[in-house]
Amino acid sequence: MLTMVALSGCQAGGETDNEALSPNNPNAINVADHDHNDLYNKEKDNDTDYGYVRYQKSPVANDTEKAQNIATLDREEAADSISKLSSAIPNVNDVATLVTDEDVLIAYKTDTKDRNATADQVKRTAMSIMPRYYHVYVSDNPQHIQDIERFSEANTKAESVEESIHLTIKEMLKSPQGRKMNDGENANGEEKNELNEHVTDEKMK
Repeated sequence: MLTMVALSGCQAGGETDNEALSPNNPNAINVADHDHNDLYNKEKDNDTDYGYVRYQKSPVANDTEKAQNIATLDREEAADSISKLSSAIPNVNDVATLVTDEDVLIAYKTDTKDRNATADQVKRTAMSIMPRYYHVYVSDNPQHIQDIERFSEANTKAESVEESIHLTIKEMLKSPQGRKMNDGENANGEEKNELNEHVTDEKMK
């Protein structure tokens, strides 16, 4: 539904990104002929058109060019999209979203009469955007907005904040989390017996 990726700008063997993504690259099979400077068709409507690209394995041994020109998740843009879409949910008035390398933490203010139903809507909004391996935790406790905001300048290399994030998640779990995702996953998208410090099997019941 939404595109939230950024291409990493790496160079290998003196080959620029434009050259690597060019239709002249023998490994690029599906390339728009009208644009010989870019692999992607920029004239496409990103809201309605399908995306399709095909690559063949390079015949050159140890060719790492394709691995160095892959799409990566833009966590800031993902957080922005989740907050915007969640704020459009009825009775949700203020939304803060933190996206780490494996979890999404969403705190919001609401005047809803059905806290669990609203939590389910907010959670599934995030689930529809994020890669499926992400776990999503929500809270309608306004205090948690400030709690997750303090991690806004952290990054995946800051191991010291990981435990603090897990402690915050434990507190957020005191708020409704909505319905479980399916028979194999709990409300946060965690599978039963999954190794995760801040989840217990009790939540799967």
